[in-house]
Amino acid sequence: MPALEVICSLIGWLCLYLLFCFAFSQRGPEWNCRLVTLTHGVLIVLLTAYVVFVDGPWPFTHAGTENTELQVFALAVCLGYFFFDMGWCVCYRSEGPVMLAHHAASISGILLALLMGVSGCETCGVIFGSELTNPLLQTRWFLRRLGLYDSLLGDAVDLLFILLFATVRVGVGTVMFYCELTSPRTLLIMKLGGVVMYLLAWVFMVDIARFGYKKSKAKYRKWMDNHKLAGANEEKTVGHTNKRD
Repeated sequence: MPALEVICSLIGWLCLYLLFCFAFSQRGPEWNCRLVTLTHGVLIVLLTAYVVFVDGPWPFTHAGTENTELQVFALAVCLGYFFFDMGWCVCYRSEGPVMLAHHAASISGILLALLMGVSGCETCGVIFGSELTNPLLQTRWFLRRLGLYDSLLGDAVDLLFILLFATVRVGVGTVMFYCELTSPRTLLIMKLGGVVMYLLAWVFMVDIARFGYKKSKAKYRKWMDNHKLAGANEEKTVGHTNKRD
């Protein structure tokens, strides 16, 4: 268990948060915490992408194998962040039970992979898939706070977020979940952890699908109202023209 690396990671994320608090003192604590979350999302996606796609081994075929040094490093960086964010969420009571359950499951899964020294490749794969949409989620929040959400950029961020979540976290995640369950090397406790993470992914997917449906419906109604208004204005213009004639 690389306890020192995890502690250093936790201290690093905490220091980054304090730096953001000092640099953006006019903003609230959530703004600065989300900046840390955005930074972690970008960093960990790049790191786990290298671990999964370049350094290896391939998680779909080598689930349950011994951890490599780079996998351990990536897991330690991520675990330190989750400790920081979990503490912040509990302190400020900013998240609901589902998100707290996700954080608790993530911490437990990474801890198990580090303590037992196995399943690092599929754990890094799960982190990559889970965190891939996180920068988009944080971008959406910042656009709201800056008053830029109701725009083409906001629509593009939402659409990309929904597509990535559905294809990567649920679609590819289902394949990885099957590979983990059928792997003879994966320990039972890791398989149970995979079941929990997979179920949480579907809980989020249902919420996202509802959000996508409501937003699409609202956009359609707005488009219809604008179309009717434009038609009414055109009729008025034609009527005024006929009177003059």
